Amino acid sequence: MKTSTNEEKVRKLESFKRLINLSLTAICLGLEIGVFAYHWLFHFRYSVVEELKYYWFKGHLLEIAIYSFVLLMLSVMYGGMRLGYLKNTEVIFSQIFATLIANIFIYGELSMMAFQLFVPDVFLMMTAEQLSIIIVYINVANRIYRSIFPPRKLLLVHGDRPVENICGKFESRKDKYVITKMVSVKTGFEEVCDEILKSYETGESNAVVLGDISVEERTPLLKFCYKHSIRVYLLPKISDVILMGAEELHVFDTPLLLTREYRLTVEQRFIKRLIDTVCALVLLVVTSPFMLITAIAIKLYDGGPVLYKQVRCTQNQREFYIMKFRSMRVDAEKDGVARLASKNDSRITPIGKVIRKCRIDELPQLINILKGDMSFIGPRPERPEIIEKYMELMPEFAYRMKVKAGLAGFAQVYGKYNTSPYDKLKLDLTYIENYSILLDVKLMLLTLKIVFWPDSTEGVEEEQITALREEKQRRGQEE
Repeated sequence: MKTSTNEEKVRKLESFKRLINLSLTAICLGLEIGVFAYHWLFHFRYSVVEELKYYWFKGHLLEIAIYSFVLLMLSVMYGGMRLGYLKNTEVIFSQIFATLIANIFIYGELSMMAFQLFVPDVFLMMTAEQLSIIIVYINVANRIYRSIFPPRKLLLVHGDRPVENICGKFESRKDKYVITKMVSVKTGFEEVCDEILKSYETGESNAVVLGDISVEERTPLLKFCYKHSIRVYLLPKISDVILMGAEELHVFDTPLLLTREYRLTVEQRFIKRLIDTVCALVLLVVTSPFMLITAIAIKLYDGGPVLYKQVRCTQNQREFYIMKFRSMRVDAEKDGVARLASKNDSRITPIGKVIRKCRIDELPQLINILKGDMSFIGPRPERPEIIEKYMELMPEFAYRMKVKAGLAGFAQVYGKYNTSPYDKLKLDLTYIENYSILLDVKLMLLTLKIVFWPDSTEGVEEEQITALREEKQRRGQEE
């Protein structure tokens, strides 16, 4: 009976939490749409329609509805609606970015309606008003949300490995999670279950984190928490990620999961290649002035080569030469040792810092895409020697080369530059196992956001536990 009562309380709390989240974000969108509606009714429409009698009331509602729909879709896509889930600065940045894209879209639409470039002054004023609303309102709304819903208290079940890495991930989001208790799985199944129930019933924790423990130890604990309606956060294994994309079949009197030997179908490969070719040609034309300026700046700085060519691996570990604008000194790897760029790397030139920050150094890879070595979206290509080192301790690293390498991918959108290769591998496999054309389009749009988000261009900290050291500790816990 107590379990049923707790389950009902949790269900009501989560429903209330979702309602508050939607209400707070709806108010923000409503204020932005209200600003647009005001400027449309009192400014914009006079520039678009010469005689108002031809633009009746329903036409005004349609224009406001179009803007509302575009803003809503972009806000959902870029994370502007994820108040309480993303960091406060991320929500603000995401909503600002979504608003700017929506305004650029509507500016283009109004310009076509007016048969000329729309007068920008009032439009810029409207945008400034909306951005001010976003910054002020989201800060206030986030404080309200956090005061109503404090961080979730977690009980961490861990194995023999040091827990600093797991704790560090959750501590990076102290606004959302706090680990209040830890228990080792080695204390025994019954003892761990007793600790989970005791902690849950006393309110010391209201969720469980199953850390890096083996599948044999994890499965009974997962079933126990499911039985008692206790929320579980799970750090997935490689096998879990593969099963995420499995196709469910009903050919017998029991569910059957199918994981295909090759994820992309013939038609998907054709459409993906068509999109790559068309988009690469368009972007080469659009970005050519920036590429020319960048090339001149690099040449004038030290007289060295403009482009940097390096051997990378794409689908089936086929080698090719990737092209980038040179951002490091000419003698950056004079010792012949391949190494990732570290944070505040002294090898990066002043010009290089700028083009790396803006991702301009990646633009020559549009040529690689046209040649068919790469795609717009896919796992980032690695150097053969680095792949060899990773595969010594992480053989599953080869799985990410089941598809063509990409200019950007799942790991770049949802990870950071200094995310460990093991976690990047899981992100890349998530993309491969859940592939669709719509997912490619979504990731291409999300890539626009990460270009301006600083976390995605950070280097590796010198003291950071990197993949090789981390994997030596991890291998025994994988299955």
